[in-house]
Amino acid sequence: MAASVAAVAGRLRRAIRRSPQWRGPSRRALSSEAPPTQAAAVRDAFLSFFRDRHGHRLVPSSSVRPRGDPSLLFVNAGMNQFKPIFLGTVDPRSEMAGFRRVANSQKCVRAGGRHSDLEDVGRDLSHHTFFEMLGNWAFRGVYFKEEACSMAWELLTQVYGIPEDRLWVSYFGGDPKAGLGPDLESRDIWLNLGVPASRMLSFGPQENFWEMGDTGPCGPCTEIHYDLAGGVGAPQLVELWNLVFMQHNREADGSLQPLPQRHVDTGMGLERLLAVLQGRRSTYDTDLFSPLLNAIHQGCGAPPYSGRVGAADEGHTDTAYRVVADHIRTLSVCIADGVSPGMSGAPLVLRQILRRAVRFSTELLRAPPGFLGSLVPVVVETLGGAYPELQRNSAQIASLVSEGEAAFLASLQRGRRIIERTLRRLGPSDVFPAEVAWSLSLSGNLGLPLDLVELMLEEKGVQLDSAGLERLAQEEAQHRARQAEPVQEQGRQLDIHALGELQRQGVPPTDDSPKYNYSLRPSGGYEFSTCEAQVLQLYTEDGTAVASVGEGQRCGLLLDKTNFYAEQGGQASDRGYLVRVGLQDVLFPVARAQVCGGFILHEVVAPECLKVGDQVQLHVDEAWRLSCMEKHTAVHLLNWALRQALGPGTEQRGSHLNPEGLRFDVATQALLTPEQLRAVEGTVQKAVGQDEAVYMEEVALARTAHVPGLRSLDEAPATHRGYRGPGHHRGAPAHQGHHPPAGHHWGAGPAGRGHCRDAPVAAAGASGHTEGATAACQHCRPETGNGAGCTENPGAATAALGGAPDCGHSLC
Repeated sequence: MAASVAAVAGRLRRAIRRSPQWRGPSRRALSSEAPPTQAAAVRDAFLSFFRDRHGHRLVPSSSVRPRGDPSLLFVNAGMNQFKPIFLGTVDPRSEMAGFRRVANSQKCVRAGGRHSDLEDVGRDLSHHTFFEMLGNWAFRGVYFKEEACSMAWELLTQVYGIPEDRLWVSYFGGDPKAGLGPDLESRDIWLNLGVPASRMLSFGPQENFWEMGDTGPCGPCTEIHYDLAGGVGAPQLVELWNLVFMQHNREADGSLQPLPQRHVDTGMGLERLLAVLQGRRSTYDTDLFSPLLNAIHQGCGAPPYSGRVGAADEGHTDTAYRVVADHIRTLSVCIADGVSPGMSGAPLVLRQILRRAVRFSTELLRAPPGFLGSLVPVVVETLGGAYPELQRNSAQIASLVSEGEAAFLASLQRGRRIIERTLRRLGPSDVFPAEVAWSLSLSGNLGLPLDLVELMLEEKGVQLDSAGLERLAQEEAQHRARQAEPVQEQGRQLDIHALGELQRQGVPPTDDSPKYNYSLRPSGGYEFSTCEAQVLQLYTEDGTAVASVGEGQRCGLLLDKTNFYAEQGGQASDRGYLVRVGLQDVLFPVARAQVCGGFILHEVVAPECLKVGDQVQLHVDEAWRLSCMEKHTAVHLLNWALRQALGPGTEQRGSHLNPEGLRFDVATQALLTPEQLRAVEGTVQKAVGQDEAVYMEEVALARTAHVPGLRSLDEAPATHRGYRGPGHHRGAPAHQGHHPPAGHHWGAGPAGRGHCRDAPVAAAGASGHTEGATAACQHCRPETGNGAGCTENPGAATAALGGAPDCGHSLC
């Protein structure tokens, strides 16, 4: 699984030649009458097969922008959105917790990060940065190996009509070092389904043992391969479908332990399946790509696409066709899902994809200016039926692509002029200065890829100062490290085994509704209610469940209810203390509260003995809570004010707050001007000065779709639209003059955190400067409360905006 496609294919060929069971070529050819074959029909056949024949629930594709998963730049597999189930952290009250049999077609992007195909795209006939993953899942052991294999075989042979003798199967052959034997259960299942031993291959953990990461759920997998040779000569196998059986958990020490609950996770690339069903050797020859390749030919006037690779592709024309066709699909899907080209993280990768597409289209295909944007309608035509967000956002996609193309072409011309001027100052033996090359690069001012700068110099016979360039890169890395915000210490978490044990015991999720029990006194100031609760479980620092803890011992404390906000959505948790009922003279400090699968774990240092079953009373740190409330309400006000000033295309991209400060990241169509910043600040200060109340209401999730102005924040930890939390959300319309329920304007979106009851205590200013690219994620640091001078010195609040990392947090 971790090996490259070429390496795996090589091992498959060698294993086939060594196999004593292989009896030579089959006489049977691939049927030319096997429906369905067109992309939309093949996708629909997959989904309807699992829904209608096998009772699976169809779940929409999540956004390619990961939600609540900082380990990913993009969603790169169908299983990403179901990680909370695999990890045991799904809230038992959520809709996702009820998932058992699920199928979908997931949009995936593999570019940047550990799993990146970006540099391979165009060089061969199969790599893509965007692809669709068809998958089916069985959660909590609702079915396992036998049913998963049987359904896969039925779909491929009976629905898609692939001849059985064109299909090979591989299974896990064991790993003696890990103490794992071969997966004979899967082998026997395939034998019972009629797969002969001569078309079965066993491999070790590198190919047939899947792992989520260095730790976490894992298990053996079995893969279905298709023989391109069709029985003529030695088999030529390509992987079609991977079926993963999650039954182990990789612990921090590297050992394997059984999972509390087993799961099935399967994935099959639509593009590769289409190539098989349409009798093509290349995914680029399928109906997903042929309309794009035809549009490129018509728009550029280049010779028609002929599918050549390597040395046969003179002038790299066909390579350019594949790069442009792939990249415009990736750009369209990402922008439709809210990821715009930018300066860091996933937006930076998308910016590189855009500029790579521009280079290949203009330099090799001789495309006219504005060409890339003209391809967006073709992408919408081929994919919009399955993913309607492409249709809804087609104009914005084309606009951003065209804007990025124009900006890059302008930078390219300016870069050429700078190179020419620099060369005129150099002697014939001088090397090109690293400082100038750096200023031209993606890390400098113009955003030109360094390899392009080197190519431009090579064309003129000039050598680049590589040593100097490396030194500048190191200095830049050190500067970024110094500027980076400190990484927050990881809070105490319940692991998959602890969560599984709580669920096995029937322990209900923590009732945290008391956190909303606070009020504004008529005389001013806030009153926060205490909360009485029972100790349900205690955990030592190494995660061991114990019946009691002693003096000075750090522990995790699980209660039946709490009035503490748990750390989530970019907002720091409450802190405070608890006392034992009847023993109020001894305070147990609570440093942090973390949410884990619907349970809230309090980090406590015990000054005396504390036991399971004790009754305790919780007190929040009121000053800490109030500061967070101010900043949370300020986020809603600022979000609303930005949309008032800049229009509905403005989107929150992340935020983080604690009593020390607030950071707010916003995606806009262009960099904010000083005039716009002043307008935003004025709008917020005006709303604050009108002294309006902040209304909050808990509503059913289904109703939120019909609340005017209410926006779902894409970056909030969730699976996808419609599957957030326990089915109810608190909303806070933080805008003056509109009283719920009729005719009000909701400030920013669903709010699961605390709000100030009145707007004046939460002011956010917005003035400063901007840096970065157009449509970038800009970085705002407003001031709130007395620091913003919201009652005594309006306008004193300041915020610095600049190119910001895609932090992946929201306040909602």
